Amino acid sequence: MKALQATQVSIAGGYWQPRLDTVARETIPHQWEQLEASGSSDNFRIVVGETETFREGWFFADSDAYKWLDAAARVYAIAPTEELAERMDAFIDLLAAAQDPDGYLYTYNQIHFRGVRWVNLQIEHELYCHGHLIEAGVSHFQATGHRNLLAIAEKAADLLVREFLGAGPERTPGHEEIELALLRLYSATGKELYLALARQFIEQRGRIRPFAPLIFRENRDVGRRGEQVEDRRAQYLRVHPEHESFQLPAGNAAKKPPGMQLRYLLSALTGRYFQQHRPVRDQTVPVGHAVRFAYLETAVAMLCREGGDRTLLPALERAWERMVNRRMYVTGGIGSLPMIEGFGRDYELDPEYAYAETCAALGCMFWNWEMTLLTGEAKYADLFEWQLYNAASVGIGLGGRSYLYNNPLACRGGISRQSWYQVPCCPSNLSRTWASLGGYLYSYDTDALWVHQYVGSKAQVDLAIPVGARMESGLPWDGHVTIHLLPAAPARFSLNLRIPSWADGVQVRVNGRAIDMPAAMAPSGGADVPASGYAPQRAAYLPLARTWSPGDTVEVQFQMPVVVRRAHPKVGSVRGQVALTRGPVVYCLESPDNPGLDLFQARIDPSSVRGEFDADLLGGIWVLRGRTAEGQAFAAIPYAFWANRGESQMAVWVGV
Repeated sequence: MKALQATQVSIAGGYWQPRLDTVARETIPHQWEQLEASGSSDNFRIVVGETETFREGWFFADSDAYKWLDAAARVYAIAPTEELAERMDAFIDLLAAAQDPDGYLYTYNQIHFRGVRWVNLQIEHELYCHGHLIEAGVSHFQATGHRNLLAIAEKAADLLVREFLGAGPERTPGHEEIELALLRLYSATGKELYLALARQFIEQRGRIRPFAPLIFRENRDVGRRGEQVEDRRAQYLRVHPEHESFQLPAGNAAKKPPGMQLRYLLSALTGRYFQQHRPVRDQTVPVGHAVRFAYLETAVAMLCREGGDRTLLPALERAWERMVNRRMYVTGGIGSLPMIEGFGRDYELDPEYAYAETCAALGCMFWNWEMTLLTGEAKYADLFEWQLYNAASVGIGLGGRSYLYNNPLACRGGISRQSWYQVPCCPSNLSRTWASLGGYLYSYDTDALWVHQYVGSKAQVDLAIPVGARMESGLPWDGHVTIHLLPAAPARFSLNLRIPSWADGVQVRVNGRAIDMPAAMAPSGGADVPASGYAPQRAAYLPLARTWSPGDTVEVQFQMPVVVRRAHPKVGSVRGQVALTRGPVVYCLESPDNPGLDLFQARIDPSSVRGEFDADLLGGIWVLRGRTAEGQAFAAIPYAFWANRGESQMAVWVGV
């Protein structure tokens, strides 16, 4: 199965076009402003001598600038402007000047520890930063055809090949990212050494024995280096009292379960936090930091597909099933523990403790896409859609300029959207994913076209002959979808439509004529009852094989009733409670819509719930309304839309 580039698909109308317009018009300029205000972009100017200010941000701050550039390039591919091109080119020129002659580019060491390289690889994100630089280079080349940033990326990658190819397992990174970056660069350039190094980083993971002494030494050295930086900051401020660093808000409040400090320590010392506890073929249980885990699984799936090593697939499939069935929230969010920012035990899914970082949802979407291409199974595209509309979309505000970092499923107060964070990894990760959305809708081979996501769009696909496709979609509010096929000439191929797990019933018409649906769409595996009550394994592809002519039309009507979901009995934190969903959207009760109602004590009457479109609320959304057991009216809004009206209380799971 082959993917389309986002540039081969244009999203038009419907739910998503206004959101992509907002990203291009508001989000990308805002994010650049924040990089300038916070000093992240100035760090590169310090390296080249353009400014003498003090370096700001974490040691991994470079990655936030690279992700913005990655996002900007992807936006430029679908909405090019001269202003954006000039801004990218100016920043690329700055990166070229800041890069060492041999390809090294990591401002934390270049400024504070000149000559020191590749230390504390488990903690300090040196390879992670180079990975995001490489990804930006690939995205910019694909968007523009220009090689100026790609040359910087290749120079950095060539350095990594010289420094790391053939090295031992202690030279693997603690935060996965470089692996998938090298695989993207290999796909773009065809250079086998990039594939070889990605394979090495993946295959040597989990082979450091023993791990605890290494992480102990690194942690001590990171602390020592950090103290040196703070001493230099104090000296700088004595000489430059006028210098004021940009004060960024810390991450939102995260409620912690008892014993969290000890659990974090054990996770780090055993290597689980870093996915360094076992070789990848033995990693069948999701553990540790959720973003790291999702990036690793994405890279392994990419290696399986790009490198043709199918022996990696069984572990991927088992890890995915374990995650979905026992360690994932009903929103598709992953990561139930603060501090670890990652996985807890099976069925440990308390809605208030949920960390469910936005980047973890995005990373899981990347993994789901790779698994879709690798296996052709609908469950992966189904989870992609579910996370898209819930666990990922909640991370960005309606105006495109405010964000959530962690995403609990119950909030008694203390959480609000911010314009930026001390760790601003999620904002640009969101914008680059949104800009690439067109590339996740379709795939193809010589005699088949798959429709994975129902998003209003136009696409051009080369099967045996060129085939155009135009899709009109009412999702996520309305289940009516129309697909117009425009092959260059009559041609026989299969149009494979994903039948979502959430669809209660489906009607399909080809040129106005109803087709017979299979009596039961066979689930694609997964015998366990999912912890969250959401089962993507029930999704399947409906193949429509025929000779298609220009102008043929397929109409699909998905039934979208309100679904009352109950968690697995072992999820004790929500026993006696339900979650409301409709179509691919998870709902929540938020305090602005329910004055006088105690969201955490209320008991709703599920049979009373009805849906309606409210054009005046939050830009136009489908709202669920009903009554509590005591007869009090309540309203539920999409979970992704909460926290857009200031600090509030919120609950996804409510009593019955």
